[in-house]
Amino acid sequence: MLTFILFIPVILSAQEKLSLERDSLNLQADSTFQQADTTQSSSSRKPVIEAEVEYSASDSVKFTGNKVYLYGDASVNYQEILLTAYQIELDLDSSLAYATGRIDSTGNEVGLPVFKDPSGEYTMRTIRYNFETEKAIIEHVVTEQGEGYVVSNRAKKLKDNVYCLRNGKYTTCSNHDHPHFYLNMTKAKVIPGKKIITGPAYLVLEDVTMPLVVPFGFVPSSTTYSSGFILPSYGEESNRGFFLRDGGYYWAANDYFDLSMTGDIYSNGSWGSRLASRYKVRYKYSGSFNFQYITNITSEKELPDYSKSTDMSINWSHSQDSKASPFSRFSASVNFSTSSFDRNNVGSIINPRQLATNTKRSSISYSRQFPNSPFNFSANLQHSQNSRDTTIDLTMPNLTLTMNRIYPFKSKNKVGSKEHWYEKISLSYTGNASNRISTKESELMESSLTKDWKNGIQHTIPVSMNFKLLRHFTLSPSFNYKERWYFKSIEKSYDTEQDQVVVSDTTQGFNRVFDYNFSIGTQTKLYTFFRPSRWLFGDGIQAIRHMMTPSVSMSYRPDFGDPKYGYYDWFEYYDPNRDEVVREEYSIYEGAMYGVPGRGESGSMSFGLNNNLEMKVKSRKDSTGFKKIPLLESLNFSTSYNFLADSLNWSRINMSGRTKVLGTSVNFNATFDPYAYQLNENGNPVRVDKLLWRTQKKIARMENASLSFGLNFGSKTFQKKERDKGEEGADEFPEGEQGMDMMNGPAGESQQAATQTTPKYAEFSIPWNISLNYNMRILQDRQNFDYDKMDYKKKFTADISMNGNLELTSKWSFNFTTGYNLERKEISHTNIRINRDLHCWSMSFNLVPIGTYKSYFFSIAVNSSMLRDLKYEKRSHARDNPSFGGF
Repeated sequence: MLTFILFIPVILSAQEKLSLERDSLNLQADSTFQQADTTQSSSSRKPVIEAEVEYSASDSVKFTGNKVYLYGDASVNYQEILLTAYQIELDLDSSLAYATGRIDSTGNEVGLPVFKDPSGEYTMRTIRYNFETEKAIIEHVVTEQGEGYVVSNRAKKLKDNVYCLRNGKYTTCSNHDHPHFYLNMTKAKVIPGKKIITGPAYLVLEDVTMPLVVPFGFVPSSTTYSSGFILPSYGEESNRGFFLRDGGYYWAANDYFDLSMTGDIYSNGSWGSRLASRYKVRYKYSGSFNFQYITNITSEKELPDYSKSTDMSINWSHSQDSKASPFSRFSASVNFSTSSFDRNNVGSIINPRQLATNTKRSSISYSRQFPNSPFNFSANLQHSQNSRDTTIDLTMPNLTLTMNRIYPFKSKNKVGSKEHWYEKISLSYTGNASNRISTKESELMESSLTKDWKNGIQHTIPVSMNFKLLRHFTLSPSFNYKERWYFKSIEKSYDTEQDQVVVSDTTQGFNRVFDYNFSIGTQTKLYTFFRPSRWLFGDGIQAIRHMMTPSVSMSYRPDFGDPKYGYYDWFEYYDPNRDEVVREEYSIYEGAMYGVPGRGESGSMSFGLNNNLEMKVKSRKDSTGFKKIPLLESLNFSTSYNFLADSLNWSRINMSGRTKVLGTSVNFNATFDPYAYQLNENGNPVRVDKLLWRTQKKIARMENASLSFGLNFGSKTFQKKERDKGEEGADEFPEGEQGMDMMNGPAGESQQAATQTTPKYAEFSIPWNISLNYNMRILQDRQNFDYDKMDYKKKFTADISMNGNLELTSKWSFNFTTGYNLERKEISHTNIRINRDLHCWSMSFNLVPIGTYKSYFFSIAVNSSMLRDLKYEKRSHARDNPSFGGF
């Protein structure tokens, strides 16, 4: 379908005769034309030329009678009209100007006339223009109107800047002389900057006339936004039937925002609607808003497989210009939808990233800095939802007030260079107030603000200082105070009917909950060097350096489970299953926003060790230089020991590392447990206060581990290697060295001769790139215990994802995305896309070969949005698959 809106037929008038009145003009010495002597005409007659006509030429100016001939970059400027060409002829008597180009030595036309006026710019082969009537006869005119071009072998310009054409061409192809496609307009009128009105017209593709004829129509060519109807596309699906899609209305409100309202309708009753808007105020803000609502109906009401679903989606993006306000900023990124929206909103082209994303997040934030003060304020609204289990987390609002670190005891008017120890004491503050809920999507609107939402206020005040100890150690004592304000507390009891402990009562009121701890830590750096044997490795490797950063810290926290604090309570109940009285202890602030102070007195020592390994080698580019190659960027170990704990004093050992292998980043981490398992009276494994070293002579056992790396390589990777080889060869014979070739004399001369005799070949390259990502995880299988090894068996899972692109030529491109899950032994979502640039057209083929979203989409269409409906599409729909919806 063409985007020509067919309405009232336009009958073009016949060709008019161009009447040219003749008047005498006097040539002045200052290269301008002025009005003729008033004695040659009636005093009541209007002047022919109302202003000076300026002219110039770079080659020559020739005068013959009342005619002026301008050669070489000639130009004539009259009021708001500018005419440039290689050659211009001015007739002083008839007020005519005739302009043309020339043929150069290669047979190409150069210096073609260019006519500029307030309506636009026009390129042509010849023009005959009358300054008095403002009319012109033009041969082969080319002008840009909107997103398209108008080409005509012969045209007539009228006084009101309207152009009449016969057998003109309208196209969006920039190849004006031989466009790939055009609409042949048998007769047309062009109103520059507004519209093109045509009579009978037909489509021509690659010089082949197509059987597609329109009797009349117009093409809008306004340079500003215009409101209007959006024509829908049509098609058919097996499940939803015939459809009209993406039809509606576009409203160009003003220069600051627009609005489009589109919708879909299907023959089985399914429908959808969309509301989209973009806005922008220069130097202040910009953004976009998109709302979608869809209703999908499957099967018929009387059949058992009938279903009806409704989904909605809101997308809002807002950004503030950095020039708008230096101390405040407002931004928004909202991506909210029902959990089944992405699945039910499957269109022609499947987006693999959208389908692979199970979590959506949104954020609306405002921040404010207070000049000449350490305080900052921010307010946030946050949203997160999981489309698989329909869980939604909503925080509104989250307020934060921070005070940057200050030194309250530091002297402002310091005398002397020595700094007292108390001047190093620093203080900062962070205050948070939040209101949050975590629930199912279907239960969100039914939630209670007082019962289901969590809220509270937290104040954090860290006090710290640091100073050097024995030159090589940094000592950092600190004190951390945290206070929470809660507005409700709970009471628990045993429910005999449910046979479990439940929350029996909630008490509203203000509650102040605080805790604090002390800590002191130190760290230093140790270096060791290893020099490899030069007999084995030569002199390329200078040294291997191992840098260790050990750290030790001690902390103390009181027992906030003591009854004097009032944070914990207890009750007793009889358990018939165990036939005993059970004492149940709990915190009255259990599940509160910012947690509860910990129970039990804690005095622990933490240990950490960071390792870095580098190799120093001789540079190949610089014989006197060296470069460092990282062998192990980091390898970290950390654990702690609680002196005051009754049992299980050692915490788990954490390990993390990062390195590079052949330019690829490799990340790994693991967790180890130093304690053993033992079977209880019920035969279930429990973690006991017995070190694994005593039972199995092992330091620790691995609980979980992960490994991830990504490879990214392509044609540029190998080109870089070839360049490096060339540079290595150049190092062997550095520039400026006076080497001699025994057969050909100086090395430079022989090289130059070889270069001159080497045949030249056309450069041929096929750019390509492949990205490969691997993620592996080892986890404990909590359902499978190995009684021989007294440990849980391990569960292995891994994912491999790969995507790549290949450009066979500058016009052809091939892209793919795929993956494989080693645990489920199945191929993940796979997408293949092929694109072909056809200059003013484009062809694309999108294929999902396997899986729930198995489908294809083929399209060949004009690139211009003006003719976006001039296309051919062939598709299959994912909703027609028998497996669609089987999750």
